[in-house]
Amino acid sequence: MEKHRNENSDKIKQIKLIMIFGHALIIIITAIFMACFTIKKNDMVLKSKVSDLTYALNVQMKLNINTYLSKLESVSTLVFGTDEAVSYYSSAENADRYEALNTEKLISDKLYDLCIMENYVDFFIVYSDDHTVGKVSNGTTDLYGDDLYNDMAQNVTRNRSKDGWSTGYNDDFRRIYYVKRINDNALLVASFYTSELETVFVRPDDMRDTAVRLVNEDHYIMYSSENEETGSKLPAEILDRIGDSSSVSYIDDDYLITVNPCADNWYVICSAPTQIILAERNIVIRYTIIITVVTSVVAMILGTLLSIYVTDPVNRIVTKLNTQANIDRLTGIYNKLSFEENAEYMLKNAGESERHAVILLDVDNFKGVNDDLGHAYGDKVLADIGNILRLTFNSSDCIGRIGGDEFGVLLNIPANRQTDFLTLINEKCHALCDAFHNNYTGSGGDYKISASIGVAVFPDDGKTFAELYRCADAALYSSKHKGKDTFTIYSDVKESDENA
Repeated sequence: MEKHRNENSDKIKQIKLIMIFGHALIIIITAIFMACFTIKKNDMVLKSKVSDLTYALNVQMKLNINTYLSKLESVSTLVFGTDEAVSYYSSAENADRYEALNTEKLISDKLYDLCIMENYVDFFIVYSDDHTVGKVSNGTTDLYGDDLYNDMAQNVTRNRSKDGWSTGYNDDFRRIYYVKRINDNALLVASFYTSELETVFVRPDDMRDTAVRLVNEDHYIMYSSENEETGSKLPAEILDRIGDSSSVSYIDDDYLITVNPCADNWYVICSAPTQIILAERNIVIRYTIIITVVTSVVAMILGTLLSIYVTDPVNRIVTKLNTQANIDRLTGIYNKLSFEENAEYMLKNAGESERHAVILLDVDNFKGVNDDLGHAYGDKVLADIGNILRLTFNSSDCIGRIGGDEFGVLLNIPANRQTDFLTLINEKCHALCDAFHNNYTGSGGDYKISASIGVAVFPDDGKTFAELYRCADAALYSSKHKGKDTFTIYSDVKESDENA
């Protein structure tokens, strides 16, 4: 009897243990399944967000390098303002030597002024007899040797603008050269060290693990945030993944890579090891396993909390970096790309009865501020202009900086002002002009800053942003032609053209 009781007791204990372990096993399996699902979902979200973020960073880097190169090209065009630089030829027959020396000194002084202002390595004119005027570094003369003119002439690859960019001559990637033909016997040459691009390819602190490279069409590295790579071929693990693609966003278990074309058939490539980018994922896995072993219920709760704990910092990082990618840091308003995208979206979703206006603003006499008061003062002026635009327009309006000293606004005309929209536009433009009249007169009142403004109305002047931008730009040109410090609505320009 006792034996039978003990056997029954043992069976009950066995059933109890089976029920406990079975129940626990079911809960653990469920918890593991939920944990695996959560981890996989978290991976997908993180990869998608970080991929978008890295692409946005790449686009910003592309805009930065294009702006930097365009600035050098713009500075180079200032040489054409000196007639002697355009017409002088060092080997001209019957040239008076004294007059030639004076001419070369005049040209040289102009070149040195531009070179020092922008801190270039070289800024000189080379003539077909290999005679040079201006600043020529020893590195350039040593690299190109005695046939400087002919070698530089090969870098003029753009027939329309008669200029071109190059680097890697004799496998030397320490400098990037810009060459522009002045006339049949003279070339303007400017160069800067590739190390200077460190100030162009500035990465946010949260993306220091992302390598940024500038490569040419042959995939040779012209600049790399990894420093040691300059002049070498793009690493095989990166090149194999992107192939000959000129624009791509690629991610796998090993690498996240984005490619974007920029000026002169060059490419900006951003890459980072996937495991570094998704390092938070390992924290989720480790804590999920530990908590699942301890208790299924706590594992479910803590797993969710840990997912939130891990995801929130990532969301904050994404929000912060998206802001950095979308907002112009100097003025605090949209940069060119974000402004155009948001404006295009607003217009695309506008009703046929709605009215909007694209307002383009160009700062008059801004070059004088930079040249005579310095770029720091110029930056302050641009930052204050951003504040003026935010104070003048509403939060429903789209405001952006679309160039060095050019700004744009998509004015969202409210429903109660649709019938007198022209009055509202005039009010806003007058407010802008008045704001400029009361500000930025410079030290001692020597520099009067004003604004030339052009306006195009949706849908009268166009139904897409591109159409409205062209019309507003034409109106802006008309304002400049009138003498600046005024605004013009495109309909007035159009009516004037038709009457003419």
